[in-house]
Amino acid sequence: MSSADITGRLARYMVEARERGLAPDVAREARHRILDSLAAMVSGAHLKPGEMAISYARAQGGVAEATVVTTDIRTSAVNAALANAMFGHADETDDFHPATKAHPGCSVVPAALAMAEREGSSGAELLNAVTLGYDLCCRFLMALGADLVRATHRSAEGTSSTMGSVGAAAALARLDEKGMRHALSYAAQQVSGIWSWVRDAEHVEKAFDFSGMGARNGVTAAIMAQMGFSGVWDVFDGEHNVLIALSTDPKPEEMVAGLGSRYFITETAIKPFSVGYPIQAPLDAFLKLHREHGLTVDNVERIVVRLPEDGARIVNDRSMPDVNCQNIIAVALVTGTVSFEDSHSYERMADPAVKSAKARVQLIADPKLMDRAAPRSGMVEVTLKDGRTVCHFTRHAPGTQENPMDTESVNAKARLLMAPVLGDKKTEEVIRRVNALEDVKNVRELQPFLAGK
Repeated sequence: MSSADITGRLARYMVEARERGLAPDVAREARHRILDSLAAMVSGAHLKPGEMAISYARAQGGVAEATVVTTDIRTSAVNAALANAMFGHADETDDFHPATKAHPGCSVVPAALAMAEREGSSGAELLNAVTLGYDLCCRFLMALGADLVRATHRSAEGTSSTMGSVGAAAALARLDEKGMRHALSYAAQQVSGIWSWVRDAEHVEKAFDFSGMGARNGVTAAIMAQMGFSGVWDVFDGEHNVLIALSTDPKPEEMVAGLGSRYFITETAIKPFSVGYPIQAPLDAFLKLHREHGLTVDNVERIVVRLPEDGARIVNDRSMPDVNCQNIIAVALVTGTVSFEDSHSYERMADPAVKSAKARVQLIADPKLMDRAAPRSGMVEVTLKDGRTVCHFTRHAPGTQENPMDTESVNAKARLLMAPVLGDKKTEEVIRRVNALEDVKNVRELQPFLAGK
């Protein structure tokens, strides 16, 4: 591996990428992910993880470089990135990369937003930086092997978020090749996260583990390099490099394969539902059956949900309502839909009607659904009280690369999440500006519409 110069090739591309013109389809998908992530940040700000992050940021004080969205707090870029990133994963509406299971948007976008505000960057610079961050986030897991990371009890989400965030932040710090190399090294030293997050009952630590931690780490590394901190020149190469440290079978070339032609920001899935990603496909399948066959609590005898084994383990009867598959399907049976409020409600989860419906839902971890081409599919079979059985298989949930959401659908989702917090006028201003991000001269123009009083 020492002869491959992965670090140098990556660092030189990172310098180039901040000025690179993006193809129209790539730019469109980047705008979609930025808006989607901003919406997740706004809606998550006043859930429990967001409230805790606000308290933390307010207590830290710090030089006023960046805004904590929905609040009157301006603090250091590092602290703003941490808080906004925790918001971004608080409500399970953030995007997801099916192949690696990374969650790029909830860490990369907050890191980029904080750094862009600090630097007074343009919308076009923000667009390029976020695109680069998605690349580093997903490529790092491709190089390590996401399953190999998890096999050693570590969190693939925490691992990838630091590398994605430093990619975005370093681009906005306008580092040269030397600075990029050092930023990568400082980020590599901070990569962390273990799989114990599955036992978090309130989603607070999970929001830190998936996104807050990585955004903080990435912005810290970029600012240190910007200030001239010296470091290791070749952290992806040679003895004790980050790839052999974190993987038993690394594939170093995955860090650089197709740079400039394959953009991972086009491959992530935008969630149409505010629930954990393994639930997206079965919920889509169930709602289709609900509409087509008029399903009700009175005519349904039993519901069997089949998921790929790895996804089923994540969402099997979990304590958090939005990542409990049986609960979400039960809510859908009782109400005919799953609202943002219902998906996060412990009260709704304890509702006798929902609990009664939940008793009819069986989740099966199906090895036959373990398919790399469709890693988060879902099969739902409903047995009616009249003896009929109806079923639907959703191979790719709405919002995936194979089944994408258009601009108006992304706008509608953002409107639904942001308007209750920001109000209609501010929400429309954010949507309008992000949809024309290349025309934004300074990202600070967004802040009056994202900030609170």
